[in-house]
Amino acid sequence: MNIVKPMDIEKKSFDIITEKLNGKIFGGGKDDIVKRVIHTSADFDYADNLVFSDGVVDRAVSAIKRGACVVTDTNMAFSGINKKIVSSLGGEVKCFIGDRDVSKEAKERGVTRAMVSMERACGVEKELILAIGNAPTALIWIDKLVREGLMRPAVIIGVPVGFVNVIEAKELILKGDIPYIVSKGNKGGSNIAAAIVNALIYKIKR
Repeated sequence: MNIVKPMDIEKKSFDIITEKLNGKIFGGGKDDIVKRVIHTSADFDYADNLVFSDGVVDRAVSAIKRGACVVTDTNMAFSGINKKIVSSLGGEVKCFIGDRDVSKEAKERGVTRAMVSMERACGVEKELILAIGNAPTALIWIDKLVREGLMRPAVIIGVPVGFVNVIEAKELILKGDIPYIVSKGNKGGSNIAAAIVNALIYKIKR
């Protein structure tokens, strides 16, 4: 009971996670991402739950190094991402969900704020990484916007949690041609989206 420093606690936690994984190796730069998600959730199901498209980790890291903009679907995910490091690399983190005009437009059109937020992301001039942890409608709209040629994100992190349209929305991303990191089934959450982004960031610097 004498480990009290934050970095020591984190290191010990990762040591425990590594031990409990019994030497399982994920390869392709995925190991620290999976471990950080488990660290965030205390859920070892994520060792088998996360799906990575080929080369997605390298693609995401390269985009962040080039100053990409990370757009989230919730303020919770936005708050959980290490914005200081992203900024130091010339990038930024944005979330449009709480913008007053987004709420107004969504109500007028009869759509979700997440859908309008993804449309706002189309106007971001930087390379995009989309980190979706809550709203399946965000993934549905991303798929639509990509097919219409209105956006071309570098990477989609699709980990919304829930029971309505969640699996179907994730399937759209899995079947698409944009590099992705997706959680299977109903599992996910804003904390998972933020954990994945942070794991990618920490590959560059900390």
